Amino acid sequence: MSTTLPACPQCTLDDVHIEGTHYVCDTCGYEWPADLAEAASADEVVRDANGATLADGDTVVVIKDLKVKGSSTTLKVGTKIKNIRLRGGDHAVEAGGYMLKAEFLRKA
Repeated sequence: MSTTLPACPQCTLDDVHIEGTHYVCDTCGYEWPADLAEAASADEVVRDANGATLADGDTVVVIKDLKVKGSSTTLKVGTKIKNIRLRGGDHAVEAGGYMLKAEFLRKA
């Protein structure tokens, strides 16, 4: 195991400690397996709907109308989103204030 602890995938803060075989976030209480975190960061590649590899800072286009949870707004087809950031987990792309699944995006 590495000596530096990863940021919490839930709240993205660095208040993390090891408890047994799990990492635990001191801020939000989220727990995740220590071996899973190292494997995911080492070989996780995020691909768009067409199979192109995405990287931080890329520009993407939404390929399907997406309803925003907790709001009455909708991201429409063809919306261009610049300067994305990649995150781990199910919603791997952070764009502005939105967390999006890569399967609904294509590289511009």
